[in-house]
Amino acid sequence: MTAIIPAPVRWSSQSKAATVSGWAKPGLAVAMLRGLAGRCPCCGRGRLFTGWLRQVPQCASCLAPVGAVRADDAPPYFVIFITAHFVIGTQVLADAWLALSVTAEAAIFLPLTLALCLGLLRPVKGATIGLMMQLGMVAQAPVEP
Repeated sequence: MTAIIPAPVRWSSQSKAATVSGWAKPGLAVAMLRGLAGRCPCCGRGRLFTGWLRQVPQCASCLAPVGAVRADDAPPYFVIFITAHFVIGTQVLADAWLALSVTAEAAIFLPLTLALCLGLLRPVKGATIGLMMQLGMVAQAPVEP
């Protein structure tokens, strides 16, 4: 039995709401910066999140289907990558310049790691959503049986 995989739905930037807004498909950097700020990657006016990481189903301003973009595991991966490089680099420099005990290092770098991970997760998820919308990676709505 072969599985039928539905083709991804590409959001048409030619809809009436997108044409009226004037921000149907901005450049890649603009869309990612808007997502980084927690705004709609398409128009920059609507909110992207309703909770800490929960996306709105669609933009209230331009009706872009931002809820259909499934970032899944990419934002945590990017956050771990960024945080690990920053914390490990800082710890190596601290070891070279300062004589800290293991307890002092743990007291400094464990809260720093936690703060960076929690602080970066939402902006990185927004930027990832902006990137995915520009690449046309919008999921298809599940079909009712």
